[in-house]
Amino acid sequence: MDIMKLGASLLMNKLGGSEGNLDSISAALGNLLSDDDGNLNLGNIVSSLQEKGLGSVVESWLGDGDNEAISAAQVKELFGSEKISQVASQLNTDEGSILDGLSEALPQVVDKSSSGGSLLDSIGGIDGVLNMAKKLF
Repeated sequence: MDIMKLGASLLMNKLGGSEGNLDSISAALGNLLSDDDGNLNLGNIVSSLQEKGLGSVVESWLGDGDNEAISAAQVKELFGSEKISQVASQLNTDEGSILDGLSEALPQVVDKSSSGGSLLDSIGGIDGVLNMAKKLF
């Protein structure tokens, strides 16, 4: 299953939507999780989480064990109020529902994207790994 469709499906289930809403949820989620070129960029999300002191949380998502939770407030801080408001508006729902849905979907999306703890494809291969490592030291 495509990672974006997985995220959209998880968010749709949380929002109580129907299969007909999947495309609009995918589009809204794409706007939130993609870079300026429209590509899914989980590497940036992982880096942002690490910068915000949530390294242990994101490490649990990347690893093979249980995923630690992320709160709705942490999701809002991660993406910013403006982006969350835009997604809520696109999907004709409230920000609280979007934040709750993302707090459940995001760990699973990153987890499913990281085979054996590696996000190589999402962060641009070895160069992306080196750039992320530079930020940590």
